[in-house]
Amino acid sequence: MSVNPIPNGPENVTYRGKMIEVVEQPMKIGEKEIAFEVARRAPGTRLIISLPDNKILLTREYRTYLNGYDYRLPGGKVLDSLKDYDEFRASGRDIKDKAQEAAIKEAREEVGLVVSAMELFALSKCGASMEWDLYYYVVRAYTEAEQQLEHGEDITLAPTDIEEVKAMCLDGRIQEERSALMLLRYLQRS
Repeated sequence: MSVNPIPNGPENVTYRGKMIEVVEQPMKIGEKEIAFEVARRAPGTRLIISLPDNKILLTREYRTYLNGYDYRLPGGKVLDSLKDYDEFRASGRDIKDKAQEAAIKEAREEVGLVVSAMELFALSKCGASMEWDLYYYVVRAYTEAEQQLEHGEDITLAPTDIEEVKAMCLDGRIQEERSALMLLRYLQRS
């Protein structure tokens, strides 16, 4: 008898917004059936950009859910809506290619860089009850251009000394904890 949950029927979407949906999945564990619930959001990207003089390019962004500013890694959505994400998943294509394309677009818009070389550093999974993957890319080569912010974005570039970045990861000034962890991993390997 299996003690690991096995899907036992189709998913049922119990709530659907523009960016997040709540999905109930019937699961069989041995002889018992239990409904598992997960929130799902289309994946996102984050960019790790090393600068000369031992710095990392962070952004200082206004976040409405904080009612204030946060230091962050540049990045954004891979797809603009759940509808787009559903269509992409149905296509059977690999999301990694779309994530890299989105990362290049975000570099151009948010920080004004035209990326010519980047590599996937890590994929962060959010957790058991929230499906929201973040693709972390290390930008290896770029040329400078102008920011092309979307309407309503308030983003200032914040080139930051590596030792200060480490401190910000640990003291909470970088509030997206997954990004703080990925930055620390990156800096440990560099």
